[in-house]
Amino acid sequence: MNKKKILSIGLILALFLLLSTGTILAQPTTITFWHAMSGSRLGVLESIIENFNTSQSDYEVKPLFTGSYAETLTKYIAAYPSKTGPNIVQIYEVGTQTMIDSGAITPVYQIPGMLGETWDWAQYVIPITNYYSVDGNLWSMPFNSSTAMLYYNKDLFEAVGLDPNRPPSTWEEMEEYGEKILASGLVDHVYSTGWPDWIFEQALAIHDHLYADNDNGRSGLAKKVLFNDDFGLKIFDTWTRLHDKKIYIFGGAEYSANSAFNAGQIAMLIQSTSSLSGIIKASPFKVGTTFYPRFEGHPVGNSVIGGGSLWVTKGQSEKELRGVWEFLKYLSREDIAIQWHKGTGYFPVSNRALKTLLDEGWFSADQAYLTAFLQILSGRRDTAASTGVRLGPFVAMREIMVASLEKSLAHQLSPKEALNEAEKKMNQLLKDYAELYGK
Repeated sequence: MNKKKILSIGLILALFLLLSTGTILAQPTTITFWHAMSGSRLGVLESIIENFNTSQSDYEVKPLFTGSYAETLTKYIAAYPSKTGPNIVQIYEVGTQTMIDSGAITPVYQIPGMLGETWDWAQYVIPITNYYSVDGNLWSMPFNSSTAMLYYNKDLFEAVGLDPNRPPSTWEEMEEYGEKILASGLVDHVYSTGWPDWIFEQALAIHDHLYADNDNGRSGLAKKVLFNDDFGLKIFDTWTRLHDKKIYIFGGAEYSANSAFNAGQIAMLIQSTSSLSGIIKASPFKVGTTFYPRFEGHPVGNSVIGGGSLWVTKGQSEKELRGVWEFLKYLSREDIAIQWHKGTGYFPVSNRALKTLLDEGWFSADQAYLTAFLQILSGRRDTAASTGVRLGPFVAMREIMVASLEKSLAHQLSPKEALNEAEKKMNQLLKDYAELYGK
């Protein structure tokens, strides 16, 4: 083999190695994303992520379902010290104070500046940003926000002689309608709820009643709960009485009661707005929605944010952080926010998306989707009770609330004894948390 051939082969090999190295260097940066979306929400999320990944070649978001909201929070807190956690994690609103105090987070309001960019935080719906902000600065990215509303079976209402366009608006009417529906014999129970602990929190907030001191934990770590009073007792008394009359049936945690509503076994359901798309698709009857029922003669507050938001892990490389930020900006795009809303029922988080939906007649075509917006935008925004609860040991506190409610419904404890038990256990958790964080 002559020298020219050897040189040519050498050049070809060098070029091949150079191209191979370039290919390796061109591999997209992986962005890991832990989330708690399941059911119909999962397909919508996966579609959005797939579209982001194919829209550019620099970053690849890899989602991982990590169980329930509570399981995802627990896994994240456990993973952070060993640096085995994700770049982004979805945490439900109950975990907000825990995440703030964890030391594991880069607040999202700091990220644009870290990358030499600016960002208009005023583009997001105010009740959402209010909940996730500390001293006016947003700590997590708005994503899957919801609130609680009343779903009802319009066909069943008509069958028993109730006006399908006039659902109950008060707890007195819930009882009145419930008695009439039961008397028809078409169902054995009238209504249930998802997330009974959250539904109790909503009852307080809608009536501008604090759950805990220090402005629901927003002006400082809460030291004690404030729901064990005449109004809190009124809620427990009402729910226990309606349970005794078979108007109310305890439906379990999270979304368990949805299937009974979809099957026509109950006439009404108090549940997250995030269930709306799934319920409409699964129900063989016309679904109506309306505001959460009120107790007459009490102050007006506001329904509060539920669902979750996206948190960014501290200590990432600049390349990873840029990938995270590009993905978060993508989720904030008007078309993506609309896709997420239409596919799930969660709020579109930006004002632009909301305006486009209004302009295109989306809410006029199906007013069931409008209920949640009208409810949360028509209430107060100027009180701590209407902004939402933020407590460190909130996950454990919710478990206590559910257990105490079940004891009241089963008459193992009176409503007052159940509230006393919840108050005592929760105050101990708040005391332990405040001691741990030295505030």
